Formats: sequence, structure tokens, C-alpha cells
Amino acid sequence: MIECKNLTKIYRNGDVETAALKDVSFEIKKGEFVSIIGPSGSGKSTLMHILGALDTPTGGSYVFDGKDVARFSDDELSDFRREKIGFVFQSFNLLPRATVLRNVMLPLLYSGKSKEEREEKAHECLRYAGMEENKFHNLSNQLSGGQMQRVAIARALINNPSIILADEPTGNLDTKTSRVVMEAFRELNSKGHTIILITHEKEIAAFAKRIISVRDGLIESDKTY
Repeated sequence: MIECKNLTKIYRNGDVETAALKDVSFEIKKGEFVSIIGPSGSGKSTLMHILGALDTPTGGSYVFDGKDVARFSDDELSDFRREKIGFVFQSFNLLPRATVLRNVMLPLLYSGKSKEEREEKAHECLRYAGMEENKFHNLSNQLSGGQMQRVAIARALINNPSIILADEPTGNLDTKTSRVVMEAFRELNSKGHTIILITHEKEIAAFAKRIISVRDGLIESDKTY
């Protein structure tokens, strides 16, 4: 599904160059649950931005389902992010004064589906993510952190993405809630979803079946468990 070859990313600030990624190569197959782990400044966030088509590499190639993402037009990149990638962020990125249901429905706003179809799909995704039905009409700012992350997961699933890309999804959660959310990701993976998790926590990375460790812009290790 994903093939990265010799990825390099250099940031320039005047005459100063900083190499965030240095000749990074790996593949991710459909159905895998992969953690990318590393300390602050290791290059893992840069790698996440490239995989999510939020940034472009300075060198090397990122091939998704046989297509070189670097060759995509702006419109194709937008379609790629909307249709192929389901993003889950540390800060949830929910609209605080919108209901749970509306937050999940939002990515379908310009899909051409009727309101009834969008609601039905949102209900399906919320149940799939383990959200309690009696919370569907609550405002998102009335939820606990764990509940908000389940809503974010449901929203990520709404367009049937090829990959769920989770960036530090437990960063704002306590230990108990973090485990609950990670079990939800593990359950999604058992149902066939491809998940790429970005984290700096070993305990969270251990929920995945494969751990890619990044340090100083290089892959330090790549182990399957």
C-alpha cells in the first residue's frame, strides 16, 4: 500500500539547513498496525506530515497504491487526504458547540449524500468506534477526553479511508483512558483497518504489531511483534 524510498526532508532558515529526515525507506502493507515512535525532534512528525500529504519530501519518493504522491496536483492532494486518509489528532479537533453527530457528519457535507444518508453513516461510524448512543446529540464540549477521541475516530472513518493516521492520539488522556482508546484502535485493526500511529510513548507504541523507531531523522529499528 505504502512504499517510501530514500525520503529526505530539509528545512531551510536563511543559510541554515536542518535535515529532519535522512534517506528513510520502508513499506507498509494493507491491514498493518504500525507505530512510528521517537523523541521530540526525531523526525517522526515530519514523516507523519508526508504520509498524510500535508508536506512534501525534499528528496526520495512516497508511493501510495502504486501512485507517486509527489506528482499529484493540489486538487488531487486534497482528494487524497479526504478519501484515503482518516486523521485522528491529539487535540481531537472537534467543533465544541456542535453535537457529536454533526461533528462526525461534517466530512460528508459536500459528498452529495442526503442528510438522512449522512446521519445514517455517522450513526454507523459512532457505533463502530464504541461511542454510547445516548451521547450522539450531546455537544462535544460536554464529553470526556476518551469520548471526544472516540468521536474523532468515528469522524476519521466516515469516508471509508484506506489508512487511519493517528498523531499522538492519547497525548491529552490519562493512562486508563489511553488504554481504552488504544484498545479501540486495536479492535479497528482486527476488522481490517490499516493504522499508522505516531507517538513518543513506548507503552502506547506497544499496542501495534510493528514498531518503527526514528531518531535523528533515521530509522533506528523496524520490528514486528
